[in-house]
Amino acid sequence: MGTLSRLLQSLRNPLFARLYAAQTTSLLGDAFTWVALALLALEVSGAKSASILAGALTLRVTASVLLPPWAGILANRVDRRRPMVGADLGRTGGVGLMPWVGEVWQIYTLMFLLNALTAFFTPVYQAALPQVMKQKDYAQAIALSGATYEVLGVLGPGIAGALAGLLGARNLFLLNGVTLMFSALLILTLPVSLRVERGKAHANPVGDVREGTLWLWRDGPMRYALLLELPAAVSGALVLVGTVGLVRGKLGLDALEYGWTMAGFGIGATLAALSMGAWENRIPRTTFIFLGTLVYSVAVLPAEWASLPLVLFLWVLAGAGQNWVNLPTQALIADRTPEALQGRVYGAHFAWSHLWWVLAYPVAGWLGTHFPERSFLYGGLMALGLLLGVELLFRSWKRPR
Repeated sequence: MGTLSRLLQSLRNPLFARLYAAQTTSLLGDAFTWVALALLALEVSGAKSASILAGALTLRVTASVLLPPWAGILANRVDRRRPMVGADLGRTGGVGLMPWVGEVWQIYTLMFLLNALTAFFTPVYQAALPQVMKQKDYAQAIALSGATYEVLGVLGPGIAGALAGLLGARNLFLLNGVTLMFSALLILTLPVSLRVERGKAHANPVGDVREGTLWLWRDGPMRYALLLELPAAVSGALVLVGTVGLVRGKLGLDALEYGWTMAGFGIGATLAALSMGAWENRIPRTTFIFLGTLVYSVAVLPAEWASLPLVLFLWVLAGAGQNWVNLPTQALIADRTPEALQGRVYGAHFAWSHLWWVLAYPVAGWLGTHFPERSFLYGGLMALGLLLGVELLFRSWKRPR
């Protein structure tokens, strides 16, 4: 409870409280959408759902690779409220079309659109957090935002699984549209501008993209964290692509149990987010990231041989691993980047980290299609091999210079 109380203290800042409320309502709808998407892929394509989900999610992260650096530029050139509101309203229109999808190409088109807009929202939101929080408090704000993401990952999939049985999976997309509109309203009514004072600017926006990328790769700890996100992406792709087939196919269970399984993933991630708030000044952030990648990779290995209770436990571990990678990396960037550059560096990081997912999703889809009885085992071994390689070759980068 003491850890939670410390995290909640950041809500005393009214600007962060408003941004936090906007994020919370948006993420609640997103939890519904991802459950609905998995069920929709199963409905449209049957046994090929793993490859369809892998394709849709690859398009998702392709948008996340191409667009965030430009979002980072925008974050440093305009009032940051504008791109966030525009992204929310655009996503509202996109999810409003999802209930009428009947073809695979329609899933792909709308997924790219939705995630192109998300790729603009997320780096701008991340860059805004250090701006509205004092330096000593922004780590708590990041941890609370991440914990909320995972708490809604606990509640959202379970509720979505139940609602899918009552309303149908397609109607869950409409609920997301409502939450996105409310998120846009909260951001639009923020009482102050979120424009930053810019120092020397490049006349050509490509210069800003280059500067954010160079700053990210020149710094040893940030470079080490970014490379560890590759094996974490492999494990994460296995979870997101393969869970629906594992639960509804191999175990022969229903949408509700699928929701419970993803809720277990959220429980682990929530606990990890809270532990980061408690230990952030005791354990180096790069150590968190290494441990998170290790736990994530090990957790997926035995999934094919597990009963539902064991899968739930393994997904709790996997969820913890995910947040021990994601949240310390965000805080590391805030620690080691000047405020005037944070929009560009967050945008560059968002793009580079999602490039790993562009590679990981097709691998997960290919494993799920060609090795349906061993996809988690082979993918987990691949992730462990990548982790070991990064640690052996680049561990000297962990130490700040």
